[in-house]
Parts: sequence; C-alpha cells; structure tokens
Amino acid sequence: MKKIVVLDGITLGNVDFDKLKEFGELVYFDKTNANEVADRIKDAAIVLTNKVVLNRDNLKDASKLELICEMATGFNNIDIEYAKERNIAVTNVAGYSTPTVAQHTFATLLHLYDKIFYYDNFVKSGAYSSSGLFTNLDKPYNDIEGKRWGIVGLGAIGRKVAHIADAFGCEVVYYSTSGKNNSSDYRRVELDELLRECDIISIHAPLNENTQGLFNYENISKMKKDAVLINMGRGPIVVDEDLAKAIDEELIAGAALDVFMVEPIPADNPFLKVKNKDRLVLTPHIAWASVEARERLFKDLIENIHAFYRGEARNRIV
Repeated sequence: MKKIVVLDGITLGNVDFDKLKEFGELVYFDKTNANEVADRIKDAAIVLTNKVVLNRDNLKDASKLELICEMATGFNNIDIEYAKERNIAVTNVAGYSTPTVAQHTFATLLHLYDKIFYYDNFVKSGAYSSSGLFTNLDKPYNDIEGKRWGIVGLGAIGRKVAHIADAFGCEVVYYSTSGKNNSSDYRRVELDELLRECDIISIHAPLNENTQGLFNYENISKMKKDAVLINMGRGPIVVDEDLAKAIDEELIAGAALDVFMVEPIPADNPFLKVKNKDRLVLTPHIAWASVEARERLFKDLIENIHAFYRGEARNRIV
C-alpha cells in the first residue's frame, strides 16, 4: 500500500484530508520542522507540502517517492532540479483563489478608504451616544469612483481586480513588470506614471528579478500624498522598512498588506512600530484562504493525483 504523507496540513485548515485515503495509507502532520522531514517522508510515495522545504538532503533517502504535491501555486520550497534528476513528479494548484484575493483587495482598501476602524470604534466606545449629533465628520473619506487605479501584475487576479475597480467607476491602468504583458482593455503605463498619477496602486505580481524590492523608499516617495498602496502579491516586492518609514512620514495616505518580506513577521518588524497605525491595514497572508478557495484548492490537488496515476500531465511542474 502506498503511503501518503501530509507535512503541514494545518496550512489548509479543515479540508477533508481523509479523501487522500483512496490512494493508500494516510500519515498526517499539522506541522513539520526541517529536522523532521527526511524521517517522515522516507517511505512515502506521495508527499503534500505547502511551505515545508523539500531539497536534495531530505529527499535523497525517499526511495519510494513518486509524486510531490505542492498545496499552493508557488513551488520555490521544492528543489525542482533534484526532482527532475530523480524523476519525481511535482504538481501545483493555480487559479483557486482569484476571486478570493480580489475580494480581500477591496476589503482592505475599503477599510482604509472609509476609515472603518475609526468610525467603528467611535460607535462602540460610546462616543457616538454622547455626541449629540446624528453623524460624525472627524475623518473625511473619499469615493473610489473617479479615482485612477494602477495595477502591478495584470494576470488572472490583476484582471479580476481591474474588472471590479472598473465597476466602481475607476480609471484602470496597469504596469507590466516584464514589459511583455499587453491588454486591449486597459491602458499600459510606465512605472513612473503609475507611481505619480494613481490614487490607488495594488500589487498582484509574482516575485522575480523585476519585482523584488520594486516598492522601495525612492519609488514610494514618488506616489501621490493621498495615494494608497495595496500588496496582495509577494512580500519582498515591498521593502517593509521603507514603507513603514513612508507611512510615518505621511508620504502616502495609507497601505494594506497581506504579505511580508518574512512570514510570519518577526517581533521587530517595522510595521509593528508604526506610529500612524490608522494608516496601515495588515493581515496574516489570508487573502487566498476563504473556505471556498481552500476547498477548490484541495479538489484540484486530488484531481492532480488521479491524473498522475492515469498517466496524464496535469498541473505538472516536473
């Protein structure tokens, strides 16, 4: 009987891992430390990982391993070259979170734009009850309609965000980090124009040599003083320290981030020390993780395994 090992199942929450039992004996772990990997996978035919690193050192004794299933889109935690050497198949999953990340993009933007934190606290604190007024205009907020929304990375998620922003009445433009992405629906601009002219900038790009550190202090300083920056792409695209500095210097109106340079963020991360906390919305890499998105992901992963044993190349990296 084949052995299926799940190394960090807690990262998918309460999906039904028992469905994997149709392929053989299931061995499940919530988490796996680096020094535990080799022993846990040594007899496995199928390994599921999300963030646990699989490399030459911990794979070399896994002589029965046939298939590695990445429980995400990104697969930089897997030594792809070694998998090729060993003829170990590698699959990933993609497209499952497109509507979910778009939704989270707007959730965080609206939290900032409509000053939800301040006004929610105003009512719950009792201050509204004792104010003697039917309303409160202490913190002015603006319409999204009529604003210019700049998108960095016009892939599936970027296009979904563009479509929704368009419905809100925004003028949507985009910057292609590769210089190769063209769209007939939206105007492509260079980075300087995006930074200087957009009221809202949202990042949905992959991490590569063109995007790493793209939003540093120099580039953030070019943004409009009333602009908002949203990062739903990859953490290292934004330099944490530089953005924190820009927020406290009030160079931009605010920022919303779901991804960070290091995850989980260390206790000394500069965002945790920002003085202007009302200008910052931070969530712990959850933009992808609605109940429905995780169910779509797991369903796709199961189908990847079925396809592998049918001899079909589905979502194959190797």
